[in-house]
Amino acid sequence: MISFKFTLMAAAVLLGGRALAADSGTTAYPASPRGRVVDDYFGTKVPDPYRWLEDIDSPQTQAWVAAQNRLTSDFLGKLPPRAALRARLEKLWNYARYGLPFKEGGRYFFLKNDGLQNQSALYVQPSLDAAPRLLLDPNALAKDGTVALTQMEVSPDGQWLAYGLAVAGSDWNEFHVRGVVDGQDTADVIKWVKFSSLAWTKDSAGFFYSRFPEPSDAGGTYSELAHQKLYYHHLGTPQSADRLVAEIPDQPKWLLTADTTEDGRYAIIAVERGDKDENLLRYIDLGDPHAPRLDAPVTPLIDVWDAECGVVGNDGPVFFVLTNLDAPRRRIIAIDTRAPGQKNWKTLVPEGPDVIESAQIIGGRFVVKTLHDAQDRLNVYAFDGTPHGAIPLPGIGAVAEELTGNGTDGISGRADDPEMFYRFESFSQPRVIFRYNLDTGKSDVWHATQVDFDPGAYETTQVFYPSRDGTRVPMFITHKKGLKLDGTNPTMLYGYGGFDVSLTPSLRAPAPLWLWLELGGVYAQPNLRGGGEYGEAWHQAGTKERKQNVFDDFIGAAEWLFKNGYTSPSHLVISGGSNGGLLIGAVVNQRPDLCRVAWPAVGVMDMLRFQKFTIGWAWVADYGSSDDSTAFKYLYAYSPLHNVKPGAKYPAILVTTADHDDRVYPAHSFKYTAALQAATAGVPGSGPVLIRIETRAGHGAGKPTSKVIDESADKLAFALHFLGLDLK
Repeated sequence: MISFKFTLMAAAVLLGGRALAADSGTTAYPASPRGRVVDDYFGTKVPDPYRWLEDIDSPQTQAWVAAQNRLTSDFLGKLPPRAALRARLEKLWNYARYGLPFKEGGRYFFLKNDGLQNQSALYVQPSLDAAPRLLLDPNALAKDGTVALTQMEVSPDGQWLAYGLAVAGSDWNEFHVRGVVDGQDTADVIKWVKFSSLAWTKDSAGFFYSRFPEPSDAGGTYSELAHQKLYYHHLGTPQSADRLVAEIPDQPKWLLTADTTEDGRYAIIAVERGDKDENLLRYIDLGDPHAPRLDAPVTPLIDVWDAECGVVGNDGPVFFVLTNLDAPRRRIIAIDTRAPGQKNWKTLVPEGPDVIESAQIIGGRFVVKTLHDAQDRLNVYAFDGTPHGAIPLPGIGAVAEELTGNGTDGISGRADDPEMFYRFESFSQPRVIFRYNLDTGKSDVWHATQVDFDPGAYETTQVFYPSRDGTRVPMFITHKKGLKLDGTNPTMLYGYGGFDVSLTPSLRAPAPLWLWLELGGVYAQPNLRGGGEYGEAWHQAGTKERKQNVFDDFIGAAEWLFKNGYTSPSHLVISGGSNGGLLIGAVVNQRPDLCRVAWPAVGVMDMLRFQKFTIGWAWVADYGSSDDSTAFKYLYAYSPLHNVKPGAKYPAILVTTADHDDRVYPAHSFKYTAALQAATAGVPGSGPVLIRIETRAGHGAGKPTSKVIDESADKLAFALHFLGLDLK
């Protein structure tokens, strides 16, 4: 393993001279002209001087983006440790990464990345002992690696692969179909797909999917989305011939997605809306699975907005539903379609002390994943709810999610087969994929990741700390064994806190974290309110007028680390993306003294206008909307853009976004950066505030490995520069 002691000691000497600009008082920012736009919110006049940056394709905005990128690139390119950091990141990233295998039509499918491939490729094999065959390689579709495989479903007969592609990180997908045997694409192409499932009928003749109308104007891909409809595509026919299955014309912002039961008898339709966390369930009785009736009526199953619910599977006409109705930590119920009234619903797996994250039917049993203080557990139940014991896991860690394939909750398996696979990892423990037999209880390793990193040198502990209002909040802390608690350890504090998302001890981008640990850094990850770690009550405690709880929880985590000797404000880096970018933006406004470095990534920074772009209206359930007078008051009180403090001493801030992020509109980060630069320019010891704007990239999913490595090297070099530490 390479030692970085010499390189970073040399860097520390160079940093001592401060040859580069160290604060906003010496940084010349690109011009950001202030406009005269003023909005009136229920009698409150709110200036929006950088509204012009919302026109992301205008020549003025493009010139601003280019100027900001030149400033940032010049600054980061001169940082002494950047080249060494990038080289080490590339080596840490250069290992074979396997996705979770899944079985369909008698064949096994899995994703694999040889190491530095920009995108993972899909392989197929007739048995686990057979040689894998390359079926689909997205790397061949674009020289720069910016075409990503977003989702895939194999037909029940194993003959066809339906898959989604996204270009340059967009949420817009294009669906294609490929023959599994010959590896050739058919003429089937499905466009204008966004936030869609993909579900085959049992006869393998076609699939259900959802799409929006084609935008009528050039900027339509970034405007509000509306009128999603559910269709069925029959193989070998043009998209124009697709059958309209369901729509809700009087509710343009309701979303429709479909799945099919494994026996092929039913299509399940989920209906969602942006201003509620709850959803509806409907179904279509397709009749004979091998000759499905696509014209059969859509029948309500759950048609009241009072809970989250999803069909786990079925036993004939009985649906098994995972829901938080009268159970904030969720339960599994049985609904017989022959007597669907709520009075006839039967609880099979009751709500317990741990929240149920997900459930699958594998080998004729429920495999249920729960969270115990944000650590994953796997338990097995019979169809009548009788417990069949736990599947042992190696320790503190996560049964981590896959982004594509049918193992979306870190588990794959079939209802008619006792064989299952699950993926386990922790902050310092690289991914291991286990094969487990539910009949015999036998477990073996299908693939163990081999990396140039020593996980045995590090340890992860879990602590609990009080938030501002006394709420007990858990936090994972990872560092080298034998860490000295003298308050000088460089520490990265990462948070999210929203949308019922649970932060488990998993690795989304392991190499930057491993490098941080190698350099003597501490990584801390608190489980803030707003997440799903303790069920719906924990989630709701961090939403709408209660959002301040999330910021208080995060600030409380930092203060606990200070009090217990892990670090100090001058050694702290805070980080978060998307909703977590909002978190970082709000926290640095409220407590600019909390840290030395801040990394707000693709953040929701304008809380008064987020609902006006892309899918932003669907976040109203968590945030509320400035269109409501009550919500306006609390949104305005913490909105990162509107609470920048002119003249305050801010930490060094590196904002990251992509020029055409169509999830969180990039103007959020543009306007926020312009406001911060104006507020801190000339303030001694403040900042600087830089923005790194990626091109040909989106919100993050599908970003090529090369781009991720470059961004990680930039962020780490930025942090080392402003921490000014000799990291051994």
